[in-house]
Amino acid sequence: MPVTIDQSSSNIFAGGDGSDGDLVLRNGTGQNRIRLDANGANGWFGGNGEEGNIWLFASSSDNATGSQATIHLNGGTGDIILQNADCAEDFPVEDPELLEPGTVVAIGKEARLRISESAYNKRVAGVIAGAGDLKPGIILGRNSNTNKQLPVALMGRVYCKVDANHGAIEVGDLLTTSSTPGHAMKASDPLRSFGAVIGKALSDLKSGTGLIPVLVALQ
Repeated sequence: MPVTIDQSSSNIFAGGDGSDGDLVLRNGTGQNRIRLDANGANGWFGGNGEEGNIWLFASSSDNATGSQATIHLNGGTGDIILQNADCAEDFPVEDPELLEPGTVVAIGKEARLRISESAYNKRVAGVIAGAGDLKPGIILGRNSNTNKQLPVALMGRVYCKVDANHGAIEVGDLLTTSSTPGHAMKASDPLRSFGAVIGKALSDLKSGTGLIPVLVALQ
């Protein structure tokens, strides 16, 4: 049958047996607002005087408050709005158990990333994403078949381990790799900094080590 309602499993099946299954939702005046076309595997949202929006929610959200959506596709502006912060990419790493979020990493053997252990390291690749309340908004290159890859923030805001014992860190300071493993520090030497800059500090740290937000911009 073209349309089947299965009460036992609360499912509705439309189409098949030579007929396409389409779903059209209209407003009170009969204008099409949502169309699902099974033949072309297409979905249309909005139009006829109304913007089309799609909100995706986490399990902890109420499915009604737009500001809680983790992903919002805005048909009116053409924007894709992501709740999370940075753009990251999964990279193969040498010792995943040692690389917690916020750790500064560098390129190691066979292009695998490892914890950075030297100052002004021109092999710096970025910061392991996901520390604090700043999670990746986009993750590129994810392969669910391996557990030896971790997301590295390529740009955007990310929490980063820093060591201010080599110089107090202020907002706007350029950061480079530190001799303290996995940490960044203030880039005080312009010549050595070239090619070894991680990004800019978004918070102060006067002394000691800590975790601060950083605007990643490798250069």
